Amino acid sequence: MDYKSAGVDIEAGYRSVELIKKFVADTKRDEVIGGLGGFSGAFGLSRIKQMEDPVLLSGTDGVGTKIKLAFIMDKHDTVGIDCVAMCVNDVSCAGGEPLFFLDYIACGKNEPEKIAQIVKGVAEGCKQAGAALIGGETAEHPGLMPEDEYDLAGFAVGVADRKEIIDGSTIKAGDTLIGIASSGVHSNGFSLVRKVFPMKEESLNRYYDGLGRSLGETLLEPTRIYTAALKNVKNAGVKIKGCSHITGGGFYENIPRMLPEGVSARIDKSSYPVLPIFEMIQKEGGIDSHVMYNTYNMGLGMVLAVNEEDADKTVKAVTDAGEKAYIVGETVSGDKKEVELC
Repeated sequence: MDYKSAGVDIEAGYRSVELIKKFVADTKRDEVIGGLGGFSGAFGLSRIKQMEDPVLLSGTDGVGTKIKLAFIMDKHDTVGIDCVAMCVNDVSCAGGEPLFFLDYIACGKNEPEKIAQIVKGVAEGCKQAGAALIGGETAEHPGLMPEDEYDLAGFAVGVADRKEIIDGSTIKAGDTLIGIASSGVHSNGFSLVRKVFPMKEESLNRYYDGLGRSLGETLLEPTRIYTAALKNVKNAGVKIKGCSHITGGGFYENIPRMLPEGVSARIDKSSYPVLPIFEMIQKEGGIDSHVMYNTYNMGLGMVLAVNEEDADKTVKAVTDAGEKAYIVGETVSGDKKEVELC
């Protein structure tokens, strides 16, 4: 008896590492020390040394049950982007520059080509965020997970000068709220999605005129990474006073997280286009509007609070970064930190 007969193929692990090396190399930054294969990832602190009062920021997350769609459609090259996005968007939301990322893949059986496709997506996400992929782990779990399934998680580390951290403390009534468009459902609410639509290959491959592609392609659309857009806003001389990453909990949970005491938010639902996929989810599932806005991003992946006079400049900076932005509302005086949708 040996380890392979027990379900763990060490040779497949070596093969996976060889296949992913080229993707990892594409994410390298000058601060990265050494290469892939060490016991730890090394990253130099030259970038941090240049700051007056550097603060490390970190974020960790996974892709959730969206991965189930990847299994059914046998498409594994985009979920890695989702994983990176969920982490680096949180870091960027606090004013940080993502520096590096590490991933963790747990699988029932190591299939090197599939692992390579997953890591290809992780590397693409890192490239979009300007972060280096400096390490990771692929663990085979025979008997714990089905052979054809896996889970994916990771974490990002970033840095910001303390004076540039976005914490919402300076938000006041009369500030303008800017929404940055999402690409779709992103990586939240898929447990509900999987109840609304039959999770069968035939159903997911069905083409819808309203979506302009198949349901599965629409749902697997990767989460947008907003690092470049937020950097553009900063470079335009705009002070971002608050930032909410619209993830699980939708509008009602995430927007209040950036608000100080005594300030509420008011958002005009007609100020931006709700994506067709959300209208389809709501109609097919018979879902109440409040539940939709309490579960999904509804077309806005991030909401920023800026001074009223900076609103147009912010929209332009986001647009110049290749994203779509809308003036969606304002902050108002209120006893509670809450959001009103009207």
